[in-house]
Amino acid sequence: MFECIAGFGLGGSTVGLFGRVGGGIYTKAADVGADLVGKVENDFAEDSPKNPATIADNVGDNVGDIAGMGADLFGSFAEATCAAMVIWTANYLVVEKGTIQVSTKLIVSTFYPLMITAFGLIACFITSIFATHIMKVEENK
Repeated sequence: MFECIAGFGLGGSTVGLFGRVGGGIYTKAADVGADLVGKVENDFAEDSPKNPATIADNVGDNVGDIAGMGADLFGSFAEATCAAMVIWTANYLVVEKGTIQVSTKLIVSTFYPLMITAFGLIACFITSIFATHIMKVEENK
């Protein structure tokens, strides 16, 4: 079981790493493209409205920030969940006469971090449905 939990945590870290790198590459490509077109070729100021590549630069910054921060959040969340499960399980393992016995509390308590995660997912789904279908914004005030 510990190998599966460690695999989940490492997988979350790996996905977070690639999300961060991918967002950073997209940001850097948009930034370099905007600078080459605006500053080098046309002598525009930084983020000049005359430079159409400024929009791509701003989009690249947003993608980098969102992908990067989301990836970091996911990686940290997966690692924290795994660490909580390992520590919680280690507290309830009972060692008697050289054999490890599983406490009945262990089965329920090991899944406590996962139950918190599941509750958060359900709350997100309810909030999304409420925000998109029940309280729609149809016009600006």
